[in-house]
Amino acid sequence: MTLKAGILSDTHISCPDHRFKHLANRCFGDCDVIIHAGDLTDLSILEVFSDKTVHAVHGNMCRPDVRKSLHSSTTFSLGSFTIGLTHGAELGHDIETGLWDLFPEVDCMVYGHTHRPVCHRQGRILVINPGSFQSTGRWGAPGTYAILDIGETLSAAIHQVPQRS
Repeated sequence: MTLKAGILSDTHISCPDHRFKHLANRCFGDCDVIIHAGDLTDLSILEVFSDKTVHAVHGNMCRPDVRKSLHSSTTFSLGSFTIGLTHGAELGHDIETGLWDLFPEVDCMVYGHTHRPVCHRQGRILVINPGSFQSTGRWGAPGTYAILDIGETLSAAIHQVPQRS
């Protein structure tokens, strides 16, 4: 059996408006799992994904109630794999180096914060930053997200958020 996980980060909105709901459905409609790597700002963002399994952490821009409700980092299983999830702001300038200390025994590390999408392997470990879902990248960069396929192996790809319906 194959699972499909949609990964997003840095949504930076205070409530899920019609545009966000539409894009979330378009990008993640066929996903079983949602992984949010922080800076969702408000918990109502996660309600858009109420029909899916959701794993989320808070980021440095989240409201106090979000920071109380969600951890800054967590690990969880998808299929036979262990996923480490954090926003990354607390890891300093070199987030990817800090991930190794935070998640020494995982198969995949997911982080956000930088608004720069990343998808690569370091040895056997898959490292993913989905970028910013809300087109808040530098120089007007489009929003991005990642799709993680979980089967006998882990594979992932970065995608651009559609600009039009």
